[in-house]
Amino acid sequence: MTALTLNKPGQKVRLSDYPEQPPKGLTEKKVQAEFGALCEELFDLQDLLWGARQNSVLVVLQGRDTAGKDGAINHVVGCLNPRGVHVTSFGAPTQEELDHDFLWRVHRHAPRKGEFAIFNRSHYEDVLVARVNKLVPKPVWKERFGHIRDFEELLAEHGTLVLKFFLHISFEEQEKRLLKREQDARKAWKISPGDWKDRDHWEDYTEAYEDALSRTSTKAAPWTLVPADAKWYRNLVLARAIAEALRPYRKAWQAQLDAVGEAKKEELAQYRQKK
Repeated sequence: MTALTLNKPGQKVRLSDYPEQPPKGLTEKKVQAEFGALCEELFDLQDLLWGARQNSVLVVLQGRDTAGKDGAINHVVGCLNPRGVHVTSFGAPTQEELDHDFLWRVHRHAPRKGEFAIFNRSHYEDVLVARVNKLVPKPVWKERFGHIRDFEELLAEHGTLVLKFFLHISFEEQEKRLLKREQDARKAWKISPGDWKDRDHWEDYTEAYEDALSRTSTKAAPWTLVPADAKWYRNLVLARAIAEALRPYRKAWQAQLDAVGEAKKEELAQYRQKK
């Protein structure tokens, strides 16, 4: 098993049961053509999404430090037309955000119809970091699972395709990337003692992620576990999953555009008759 999609509430998850590496024998060279084809397909599907304005897409990227959220945005979102894409990175909440409910800062970045919204981290920080670091009492963060399910169901009911991805990186690979970051002058600005402090709570975060994945996987807003030790395979799995989620809407979007096109041609014909 290489990637797992969860879409049933309460479906128990044990991260140790799932690999962080690509299948044996698969190489970056072997999948280059497939990734290129998926990029072209995603661009075409996005064009239909933009024109039809019947749906929107929310892509949630969660994962431990160095799991590759920025890299995934760079490569997979790079397949899309920037015209219809908005990327939001969620860090520590501001005072204004703390003065509202925990979903306030997230909901305002939800995508409009026709658009993609990419969340680099998300509302899930409020059941992960808030839990592990004991920023709120247990009864508070436990109640948030239900609020999150309701929030994502609301988005889905209004035409948003909610696609959530957990980038599954190993303890060993994370250490390699953190050490490499220190040696890379272009990435040294990302160095933070907090990254190493979080490693000290690896098991606590594992439990928190497993709980979040188990409690918030629904048909309307499924989670996909993405093996993330190999960056090229992570990108492939993301591109595959997003394309698979959008394909069923192709005919409906095209039909909408065809209808709009016919109406526009009729409008143009009437204009010419009056001249």
